[in-house]
Amino acid sequence: MTTPASSPLQALARIRPDVRAMHSYVVQPSTGMLKMDAMENPFRLPAHLQAALGQRLGSVALNRYPGDRIADLKAALAQYAGMPEGYGIVLGNGSDELITLLALACAQPGTGQRATMLAPMPGFVMYPLSAQLQGLDFVGVPLTPDFELDEPAMLAAIEQHRPAITYIAYPNNPTATLWDEGAVQRIVDAAGAQGGIVVMDEAYQPFASRTWIDRMRAEPARNAHVLLMRTLSKFGLAGVRLGYLIGPSAFVSEIDKVRPPYNVSVLNCEAALFALEHSEVFAAQAAEIRVERTTLIAALRQMPGVEKCWDSEANMVLIRVADSAKAYEGMKNRKVLVKNVSTMHPLLANCLRLTVGNAEDNAQMLAALQASL
Repeated sequence: MTTPASSPLQALARIRPDVRAMHSYVVQPSTGMLKMDAMENPFRLPAHLQAALGQRLGSVALNRYPGDRIADLKAALAQYAGMPEGYGIVLGNGSDELITLLALACAQPGTGQRATMLAPMPGFVMYPLSAQLQGLDFVGVPLTPDFELDEPAMLAAIEQHRPAITYIAYPNNPTATLWDEGAVQRIVDAAGAQGGIVVMDEAYQPFASRTWIDRMRAEPARNAHVLLMRTLSKFGLAGVRLGYLIGPSAFVSEIDKVRPPYNVSVLNCEAALFALEHSEVFAAQAAEIRVERTTLIAALRQMPGVEKCWDSEANMVLIRVADSAKAYEGMKNRKVLVKNVSTMHPLLANCLRLTVGNAEDNAQMLAALQASL
């Protein structure tokens, strides 16, 4: 009996049409480049800590699944973040996985009624992507032209769409904006009145002047529907891939049900515990980055050809130039990678996003930008 020949094109037809129409997330090649496009901490561990970490990771039982050390990591993160009493933590492989888990937990498959996710835009690309992949409708509410929250538009959208999940990036990516606390609380209240969840995404918290966890401690009843999401990527462990979600214990235990078992490796767990034991080293790095941010913004505002430079509460700075594509390519030719965000949203026309690095990196980036304008 002859077996029919198979065709890759026939098999590809089994993949969802919307997935086939998507573009994958592409990381720019960076060999030989100054990488200022991904908001990474520019500082490596001091040599003595590198040696201590290497020795510690070398003793990890790689033949065993993650076990009790995960509980130790949760306890360390709870202490580090100042988690309120009665709250719990879910761990993720970066905050990206947590965003996926939240969408998965709130989707309504088979009910005939799709859940909705809502967020201010421009914002983090993973919000609409996770909504699409998990079968939620996504509503993006435009910011003002100066990247502030459009509070009336947000309140109207919440009333109209009754979102299951509302994301507030605090500070926002790519604008580096930390929005007005009162406006954010009114949006939180409105979402709660509709029975929705609010996720405060604090990926850039080490560089911000305030955190929503203070409101969660001060007014727990008013923020009982709020989840706080953070990552250790901007803390200084981008390569470790560890995010965490804090919320009332009964709440986060439901999210934890859709988490894959053993989603945080023993190596990631041990590296994170080590870093938290030396949190003062990373706090000093963040403080230095905040100082360099002030110097960088001042230089950008004096540079001919930079039409606008926005304030920043993160380790990135958003600028507008006359021709972002030309400036981006010019900097790339000069071996400096930044992020051209101009096609992400109409409000970002001719905008570039620059990572804040150390003094040497920032000087090299400024020189490349000036030569490319």
